[in-house]
Amino acid sequence: MDVAGKVVLITGAARGIGAEVARRLAAKGAKLALVGLEGDRLREVAEECGGRAWEADVTDWAALETAVNGVVDHYGGIDVVVANAGIAATGFVRSMDPAAFERVIEVNLLGVWRTVRTCLPHLIASRGYCLVVSSLAAIVHIPGNAAYSAAKAGCEAFADSLRAEVRHLGVDVGVAYFSWISTDMVESADKHPVFGPLRSAMPGPAGRKYPVSDVGKAVVRGITRRSRAVHVPGWVGGLKLFRAFTPKVVDRQSTKSVAAADREMAANDLSGLVGPGGSAASAASAAKNSDPAA
Repeated sequence: MDVAGKVVLITGAARGIGAEVARRLAAKGAKLALVGLEGDRLREVAEECGGRAWEADVTDWAALETAVNGVVDHYGGIDVVVANAGIAATGFVRSMDPAAFERVIEVNLLGVWRTVRTCLPHLIASRGYCLVVSSLAAIVHIPGNAAYSAAKAGCEAFADSLRAEVRHLGVDVGVAYFSWISTDMVESADKHPVFGPLRSAMPGPAGRKYPVSDVGKAVVRGITRRSRAVHVPGWVGGLKLFRAFTPKVVDRQSTKSVAAADREMAANDLSGLVGPGGSAASAASAAKNSDPAA
């Protein structure tokens, strides 16, 4: 696929991976439709890319439909969808704030489903491409990350089923798997007094953070190839071949550190959404719940 002149809708594009991908696609001549929260930042990125911004919560059907209809009215269609919007929360299951846990599932999994479902008629019309952003967390399930891993594993399964369903309609579906990327979300999680040390103590490349530019390059390459999988770094793709063994490795690695971390989390109420994206998602959820018409 030559992306020049193609309409690309990206969710979660106000910062991080979404913004990086938008900038790189704009440099190749794509028409950018950016959807997400943090409206001021979103509009700044759109202006930088020569695109348009539509402020919408991906868990809100009505807001999504309004945004997608606006994209189609403005550009005439949609050729590519990057379902990227996501948030993270820190916490162990027994002591985690239930609202934070469920908001991660709602944004990261239901938000992907709602984005894809709303955009799918337009992708079918253009015989386009959909990239669902999953994660290394779909493969390796570390302690303190249950909500994120559950949502991202769900994204992977959803995209795999979707691919088989829409291939005959000319739509290709890819799944993106990223390790720890230097975004505001990960940087904020690293500042957490319990989760930060747990993450940084992960052995070898598993604990390393990778530049967001690596993701931008890989995603643009994946879109142009209509790839079924995008991996950053590349070793994540190889790890998928050994996923049956990863729970045993995590269990062994976690033995020394989890008990103390779990006690500290339970005693000090340290769970919750992280980073600016988490704050925006929390505010959007509160606004939706307080609106009697929602």
